[in-house]
Amino acid sequence: MNILLIYPDFPDTFWSFKFALKFIHKQATSPPIGLLTVAALLPNEWSKRLVDMTFAELTDQDIAWADYAFVSAMLVQRGSAEQLIARCNAAGVKVVAGGPLFSSEPESFPTVDYLVLNEAEITLPLFLKDLEQGTLHRIYTTSEFADITQTPIPLWELADIQRYATLAIQYSRGCPYDCDFCNVTVLFGTRPRVKTSGQIIQELDLIYKMGWRGAVLFVDDNMIGNRKLLKNDLLPALIEWRKGKRGITFNTSASINITDDEPLMNMMVNAGFDMLFIGIETPNEESLAEANKMNNTNRDLVADVKRIQRHGLQVEGGFIIGFDSDPPSIFQRQIDLIQKSGIVSAMVAILQAPIGTQLYERMRKENRLLGHSTGNSVDGTTNILTKMDSEVLNRGYKSLVEYLYTPKNYYARVHTLLIELRPPKFTVRFDLTYVMAFFHTIYSLGIVGKERTHYWKLLFWTLFRRPKVFPLAITLAVYGYHFRQVLK
Repeated sequence: MNILLIYPDFPDTFWSFKFALKFIHKQATSPPIGLLTVAALLPNEWSKRLVDMTFAELTDQDIAWADYAFVSAMLVQRGSAEQLIARCNAAGVKVVAGGPLFSSEPESFPTVDYLVLNEAEITLPLFLKDLEQGTLHRIYTTSEFADITQTPIPLWELADIQRYATLAIQYSRGCPYDCDFCNVTVLFGTRPRVKTSGQIIQELDLIYKMGWRGAVLFVDDNMIGNRKLLKNDLLPALIEWRKGKRGITFNTSASINITDDEPLMNMMVNAGFDMLFIGIETPNEESLAEANKMNNTNRDLVADVKRIQRHGLQVEGGFIIGFDSDPPSIFQRQIDLIQKSGIVSAMVAILQAPIGTQLYERMRKENRLLGHSTGNSVDGTTNILTKMDSEVLNRGYKSLVEYLYTPKNYYARVHTLLIELRPPKFTVRFDLTYVMAFFHTIYSLGIVGKERTHYWKLLFWTLFRRPKVFPLAITLAVYGYHFRQVLK
């Protein structure tokens, strides 16, 4: 049996880092570990091939080779997914689809032959059993959540890992917070399930033996959802594992209340974490309450972010406008929060309602739905009828994003961050690729770039005042270039 695993292409989005990847000669941010895990669940004797369309072409020869095409996608990959499904249909190759996009909207894909939905550890064995017995039916679904201590290591040998800027690994699924606009709990539940430290170390050993010496993203939606096991099992194991190893760093997502647990922040830094994505959303308390984001209320968000930075963890932030409770002042308040906190990578989105969320159901009941969510956080669209006048919202959003990513204001946030951030204890591995990337920035940003004055000021200030974070300063300068291209 020949199995073609296909990962659809992404549009140019905030987190695609398409324009930044060119500086380091990488083709994509991270490999599709969902598909690689599915590959590990398939029979060993089957032949498998991965086509990551974020950088590779899906050829007619690839499709002709396959007995089945397995496709996994997120909402933002809808367009590419529809195109590749049509190509497989035309070639007579059966399509098996799963992942967040198809699990959320199975009815939107009538030409998919088999929908293996929800968590593959449960539904894929059912599909495989029926395939063997010749009794296949079209949809396989479950309301149960998988025991991920039984999840196999992704089939990493299918991926050319050196094409990626980071590798990805999963420790937990689910989040204890049930924000009404978020589909994480719809897909994975509110009780965080975790892998054992032994599973994680085994996977890290594998990618280390394969030669990986870069960043590793824990793709957990909220890694601190089960703090007890994180602090008592995984983090001590990571601290021990990293002894004598260079080049590996970690980043992940967490909730803002990590700032209440100083020992946890210290342990994460000692384990090699240097960055967290946090959904901050809004400084408006009424909007947070409206969205059931109660763990963000009654806080000094700027002080919380700075406390995290001072422990050595850079904060990337998610922000939302368009809540029913948003006042006219929300645009300036978001600017003030982001600029003062030094959150350099600030993703600001207009509120969208993914299918299955509490917000989607509320909007449906109020006849305020305008279609499907695009899944693109920075395309300036929404699928709901907002209470704020749409022209005011769109004009305010464009003005907000433009302000944040003009070179002057962007580099001001970089400066704020580098003042606050405690330099990492680990050393940066010397890599010719990154040395060449630095010289690339000198030309692209320092000579021909519109930001050249700000670039040179940052470069010399960092060299003389904070040399330990010089690589980060250059990296953030490159990120700024990417963000400005995407947000044009």
